[in-house]
Amino acid sequence: MTSPAPPGPPRPTSRDVARAAGVSQATVSLVLGGKWRGRVSESTAGRVRDAARGLGYRPNLAARNLRLGRTRTALLVVPALTNEFFARVYTGAAAVAAEHGFGVVLYPSPDGTGPARDPFPSARAALDGVIASSMAADALDALHGADVPLVMLDSDPSAPGPAARVNLDIADGMRQVARHLLALGHRRFLHLASAVDTWTFACRADALYEEVRRTPGAEVRTVTAALDVRAGREAAEHALGLSGPRPTAIVCDDDILAAGACKAARRFGLRVPDDVSVTGFDDLALATAVEPELTTVRLPAVQVGERGMAALLAVLDGRAAEPGSLPVRLVVRGSTAPVAGSTGA
Repeated sequence: MTSPAPPGPPRPTSRDVARAAGVSQATVSLVLGGKWRGRVSESTAGRVRDAARGLGYRPNLAARNLRLGRTRTALLVVPALTNEFFARVYTGAAAVAAEHGFGVVLYPSPDGTGPARDPFPSARAALDGVIASSMAADALDALHGADVPLVMLDSDPSAPGPAARVNLDIADGMRQVARHLLALGHRRFLHLASAVDTWTFACRADALYEEVRRTPGAEVRTVTAALDVRAGREAAEHALGLSGPRPTAIVCDDDILAAGACKAARRFGLRVPDDVSVTGFDDLALATAVEPELTTVRLPAVQVGERGMAALLAVLDGRAAEPGSLPVRLVVRGSTAPVAGSTGA
């Protein structure tokens, strides 16, 4: 029978760090808790960090969380787990959370219109805050009542409730699409719009109509579809089959609908982009998997998640979140071209 291994050296404590740095335990707590600015000098903070590193000190997070009433857990609510955009948002949020000793729980709410039910017996007891991406304004009523800080991503800036927001410049993205197509000579547009009633999709429609109206003779017709390829194809087929002049450009609310629009065009014997141009939105992996590759708007999804988690951490610390919308960018690929017989503007 082997003898038990001798116990290792005792785990260093904050008292050991304080003694090594020549400061009080309160100072160690301030520095290692990130709350030292304006209260402790830069040189002292550096001395504390060096001492902690030299001793191999690691804070007892469980004890600190119990003392502060914190769980160090955030809930990220998204409309769907199957959409690549939200996977990227989660990646960004989780990376920033990990840097601060937080975890992120991912939770879907159907279609972003809700209602999103509290997934815990008590959100207040289980969570430090909630981050919600691309949700309808009233989808989080149950969580509002839980009295946890809420950060909204890609949401109506006029809606009340959240402690902070992180928005993309969605309207500018759609304006970039419209200007690109108008410059190619397109004047008859079909807007293949999402049937989901949220701010982000309403914003796309408003921006498209506003930009097209600036050009004499240009017009937009809208059809809606659920966010899947089949629904997009069926809606586009119906629109293309109507009497009257066909659209020369199909502007889609996302890349999934755009893939459906490309399938519909082929079923009508139309070539993309020779007979009809097609644009997407989001720049998912799908955008380069189809042929021709999609002209689309690139959304910095990972950065959205990073900014969202940073905003929640700021709220929890009593600080203001970083202001301003994140820029988006049109990526021109093979699915758009000048109208037949036109060289574009």
